[in-house]
Amino acid sequence: MGTKNVAGMSLGGGRRENFFLSLLEYYPDKKRWFLKSLLQVKDEEINDRDAIIASWVDQYGLKELIVDFPLSRPPCEEACLNSCTGALACPRREVLEVRSEMQKLLDEDAQFEQQNPKKYEQERVSSLEVDYSKNLTNKNPDEHMLSRSFKRKLRKGFTPYWHRPIDFWVWKNYYDQLLELFKISYDSFGNVSVMLLARLKYLVRHLPRDLRMYESSIEICLIELYRARIITKSNLLNLFDLEMSSSAREMILQQIEKNMDIFIYENDLETIIKNEQAFDSFILSVVGQRMLMNGLREIPEWGTSDGGNFIVPSFLAHG
Repeated sequence: MGTKNVAGMSLGGGRRENFFLSLLEYYPDKKRWFLKSLLQVKDEEINDRDAIIASWVDQYGLKELIVDFPLSRPPCEEACLNSCTGALACPRREVLEVRSEMQKLLDEDAQFEQQNPKKYEQERVSSLEVDYSKNLTNKNPDEHMLSRSFKRKLRKGFTPYWHRPIDFWVWKNYYDQLLELFKISYDSFGNVSVMLLARLKYLVRHLPRDLRMYESSIEICLIELYRARIITKSNLLNLFDLEMSSSAREMILQQIEKNMDIFIYENDLETIIKNEQAFDSFILSVVGQRMLMNGLREIPEWGTSDGGNFIVPSFLAHG
């Protein structure tokens, strides 16, 4: 691998706060990644910060940027307005494919329950106690034990003007973990303001055309680090404890440095430990590192049909 760099930028769901740009660069002679730049963009610089981002991208010759906001829109488009048949009868291919996959999960679960209700209940209860770090591989990844909460989510259905196909893929693979560890359910536009979307549309027009942008999720990245036994469940839970959050970030960073061959300078390390926004952007840059090292989970074609460039890291075979 030659010299490569990749950056992460988290806007934290559109909060009007300081945010950071985190740049990782690979040095082939040292066979190691370094946190080359951690740039803080302050909220009071709002009139200039779009220019600051563009200048920073140009300064480092950045070609890949990982973000935590939607890069594509839901299937429901304005072009359909004149002939819209309604959300429940949407004929768009990607909507039909996702709904077919959702129904398949529900049908498989119902069949299992009908065939052996006692075993079904035993395994359902057992599935709630799963240590996700041990659930590294499944003999058949299409077989699911659906929690009651996940079944309720599936029965609510797929809304083409609110959800994207990737939403269902995330639910299928991470719904229970996200709910247990982070108390959230993934929805592409659940925390994104109209103002943020407008700003991003403006920003993209002013970034270099050869800059490739990818979308990811900080929480999913942390779950994958947990699945690979790089970090612990207590690390994740402590992120929400005001007294323990800084030490939790420090422990997570130590494990990432150790396992991902990443070096963080002391000043930057202190900033990331103290600042949640800096931590989030750094995690996104780690996602980018895995991408450059061919360490991504495979997402089916129906989940990427919108061209949103959603990526999910895998750390099970890191190196």
